[in-house]
This record gives sequence, structure tokens and C-alpha cells, in this order.
Amino acid sequence: MSRTVALIITLDTKDQEAAYLIDQIESRGNKALLLDIGVVGTPGIKANYTRAQVAEAGGSNFSELLANPTREEAGPVMVHGAINILLKKVANNKVHAVLGLGGTQGTSSCCDIMQALPYGLPKIMVSTIASGDTSGFVGIKDITMMFSVSDILKLNPFTRKILANAAAAACGMAEVETKFAMEKGEKPLIGMSNLGVLTNGAMHAISYIESKGYEVIVFHAVGSGGRAMEQMMKEGIIGAVFDYAMGEIADDVWSVLRAGGPERLTVAGKLGIPQVLCPGGAEHLGILVAPNVVPDKYKNHDYVFHSPVVFVPRLNEEEIVRVARSICDRLQSTKGNAKFLIPRGGVGRYSKVGASLYDKASDDAFFKYLIEHLPETIEIVDCEEYVEEPAFVERGVDLLIEMIES
Repeated sequence: MSRTVALIITLDTKDQEAAYLIDQIESRGNKALLLDIGVVGTPGIKANYTRAQVAEAGGSNFSELLANPTREEAGPVMVHGAINILLKKVANNKVHAVLGLGGTQGTSSCCDIMQALPYGLPKIMVSTIASGDTSGFVGIKDITMMFSVSDILKLNPFTRKILANAAAAACGMAEVETKFAMEKGEKPLIGMSNLGVLTNGAMHAISYIESKGYEVIVFHAVGSGGRAMEQMMKEGIIGAVFDYAMGEIADDVWSVLRAGGPERLTVAGKLGIPQVLCPGGAEHLGILVAPNVVPDKYKNHDYVFHSPVVFVPRLNEEEIVRVARSICDRLQSTKGNAKFLIPRGGVGRYSKVGASLYDKASDDAFFKYLIEHLPETIEIVDCEEYVEEPAFVERGVDLLIEMIES
């Protein structure tokens, strides 16, 4: 069965590359749908969707846009137009993969488009800047970044090979039959957050959830993971959540490695979906450092190294109350259908009784603030167990399934 790969390219500078990609895609028995997202210059080949059509789909008249073209004004129009075109095509099963080319500006535009497209749709970005930090381009969507190595500026023996690989990857992904969709009436997919200091408990939770006839998708709570989990709630993919890890809140308060952003912990409550919450891993920070270097400001703290470059200081009583305050503030929008578990035996492997970051006074201050300030709409479940103990995990899962099925 023939598949369609959408190409999002600026045709004033990358016409040769676009034509070559079309040939590669069609040689594999598939179709190419070319969108021109350029503004100035003259397109070298004809697009299926011209820049004027893309601009119109973005709510602007292209001739007016061209009269005084600036990246600040034109860029968002072309991005919005391409998003509108592709969302309709994807919804009607007319596009099965998306492939973009670009340098700095092109990568920004193409990835902004890709971030608006559904999870599961193949998205490949061939970019001159894909060897560096691509987090700002990938965001929380399943975008595959492919480093072009050389500049993307006309064809040569090397770029032909890179582009042929990209086309083959896009076609191969488009041809995959596995679907990602949740049908109405099915049991909801459960989302769960996790950290390395909770993995034994998370593994038990997965098995226990599956034994109850549900499926679970686990997110590494390092900032992007929690945000992706909540985006899937918004998109209706996830219908219940076991929010087992809250290190993203601690790191957000200090703006360090795993910061989850201001919206973290607010989405499930606003949507009203069942949620069980647990402050796993919220008693410490994750800070990137030079290998095995202790930052001066934390030399008076208990600490461990999660890896040579990830420094983990234990928060003291005053500091951990700041985390508790942030958790409570974020949960004010939760109007019910939620339970908060307090693990008295410790919130993570480093800080359980007898471990190197154990601090009962800090734990007590943390739990006291949570119990006193969480919204009355959230039921508090005070537990004596350590957070990874099977009894604790099973209690959380049972409470969640009870809410789902009530």
C-alpha cells in the first residue's frame, strides 16, 4: 500500500534537495507531498502546497506578507499554515510521515510544525544543528533528529547519501502498520511518572497494574517526561495517572536539571481525571556539575552523586518546605478524584531509613506542610511504608483503579 511522506522545505534554497527526496520516496513506491514554507526568493520547483497557499492556510495574504517580509512576522504565519494543512491531511489518513530539512531557522520552523502533530506520526528532521542540544526543537514530541553533518545547500555525493537515508527512514516509518490510538469505551491508559530512585517500585507497579487488566505508560520524570505525560492527558491519550515521582517539582523550585515547568501537577486536576499522587524523589535535587565536583553552596548538605556529572544534595527542613509549598500551590486546581499518598518510610532510595540521605526532621517538615496545606478536595492517605515497598505501591494502584471504576 502506497504511503505519503509530507516534505516541509524552503524551496528558494533547497529545491535540489526537495527534488532528490521526491525521487527517493517515489522510487520506493510511495508519494511525496511538498509544502513550501519559504517566503522570499524564487522557488526552484513547484510545490503541492505553494508558499501562497501555506500563508493563506495560516490566515494571511501572501502578497501582503511579502510586501515587508520579516522572520518575526512571516515565520509564525507559515508555521501555522503548515500545521493546519498537515493536521487535516493526517486526520484524513492522507499523510503518514513528515520529513523536514533546515539549518537554524528551518529547524526551528519545521520542529514547531512537528510539535503540533499527533504522537505516533513519524517526524524526521534533517538538521545542520542536530549534533548539539536539540531539546528546544524536540520539546515533548516524538521527533527524530538527524544530523546532516554538512550544510544543506545543494547536492553533492555526501548529501545525496544523507538525504537518501532520510527518505528511506521516512518511508520505512510510514509503512509501519502498528497503530497508536485509544478507542472510546476501552479501559483508560494509565500514565505513571518515575525516577531512578523509584524504579523497583515502578516495576512492581507496572506488573500490578497489568494484573488488574490495565496498561500503563511510564514517563521518566526529568522535566520533559512529566510534561509529555500531561500533554497526553490533554490529548485524551491518558485517562488516569499514578504520579509516583515529583523530583520535577523540587528541581523547578531551584531551576535545575529536572525542572518540570509551571504547569506540572496542574493538568489532571483541571481535567478531572483520576489521579493518585506520591512525592517520590522530591527530597533532593539533580544538578549537573563537572565530574565529581561538589558545588560550594551545597558542601554543608548531605549528598550523593547519581552519576559523575549529576550531583544530588538532600534538601534541609527549610528547603523542603519550599517544595511542599509548590506542590500544594499547583494542586489548588484539583477539585476531587485525587488521593495523595504520604510514604513515612522515605520518598526515595537515597533517603529511606538507613540510607545516606535519610533525614527524619526534613521528612517530617515536608509531610507536615503537605498534610496541613493540600486542598481539602484531595484525600490524604498516610502510609508507614517506604515508597518502593510492594504494599505501598499496591495501595496506590488499588486506589486509582477504584476511582476509575467507581
